[in-house]
Amino acid sequence: MINFLKKATLFATASLLSTLIQAADTFNVAWSHYTGWEPWAYADEKGILKKWADKYDIEIKLTLVNDYIESINLYTGGKFDACTMTNMDALTIPAVGGIDSTAIIIGDYSNGNDGIVLKNGKTVKDLKGREVTLVELSVSHYLLARALDMNGMSERDVKVVNTSDSDIASLFIANENAATVTWNPPLQQVRNSKGANLVYDSSKIPGEILDLMIVKTDADERLKKALTGAWYETMAIMSKRDKVGKEAIQFMASNSGATEAEFNAQLKTTHMFYTAKEASELAASGDVKKTMEHVRQFSFDKGLFGANASSPDFVGIEFANGDVLGNKKNVKLRFTDKYMKMAADNKL
Repeated sequence: MINFLKKATLFATASLLSTLIQAADTFNVAWSHYTGWEPWAYADEKGILKKWADKYDIEIKLTLVNDYIESINLYTGGKFDACTMTNMDALTIPAVGGIDSTAIIIGDYSNGNDGIVLKNGKTVKDLKGREVTLVELSVSHYLLARALDMNGMSERDVKVVNTSDSDIASLFIANENAATVTWNPPLQQVRNSKGANLVYDSSKIPGEILDLMIVKTDADERLKKALTGAWYETMAIMSKRDKVGKEAIQFMASNSGATEAEFNAQLKTTHMFYTAKEASELAASGDVKKTMEHVRQFSFDKGLFGANASSPDFVGIEFANGDVLGNKKNVKLRFTDKYMKMAADNKL
């Protein structure tokens, strides 16, 4: 009887240990629909993500979260180890929330993939006095502020209506006097609706809206390497004009709810960094620091750093060369070229 109990105890202990080890080697990654992030779905579907996870003896679970802001909130709350998001949202949600995060991949920058569209108007100045639907305090809000400022206006000239990105297109189409700020794929839907005019887009501020893979800074190195490897293998496939490359584009288009022609049109307004070398060079340059200076000033002005922040220096942002904007004792957002450079040098 004693031997039986010993064996049972040993078995239970071994099972618990096995479960804990398995849990420690399993990582959760969130993404949401956007032209520049559709490759993640392809990498998952075609086994590329699993291939790289297996290389590092881990498991990666990729989850689509249809509400973009909710995906970031879930990441900030601890449900995910990594998440796709823009540079501004990485600063104003997880970083301000105290979550130390690192941008390991700069996938692209919006070069017309975010835009302002309205009916019954042809210029930004025609927004005056109107309601504008957008995801409040997101990059859409940032784009609106930049557009208004460049046209001698301010946010006092419009009424911002906070709207989920999943509802923006349908609400715009249904409203005869609509005005909205959004990103692709809903941007393409609203642009193609009757009476719609695109009056401003992110090509006017190139390089300011960066689309990233954000990972908890203290996350396992294997996760960071596996994600980077899977991404650039997918980029290599996607950028080719052969049969496999075309099939990849067709998959991404279908998965996003677009036709192949529509998706290719969206790619034209997305400055994709198809090679790790190009992306790592951007990360190592001073351009990211200049961009984040704009972003942190806007974020502070909008109160996105919270009531306790007395200046834009409240949160520290570290760059690939070690420079820090803001509080060096409260660095919560980091940009690195480490993993992209490893991919470029075939050292993953």
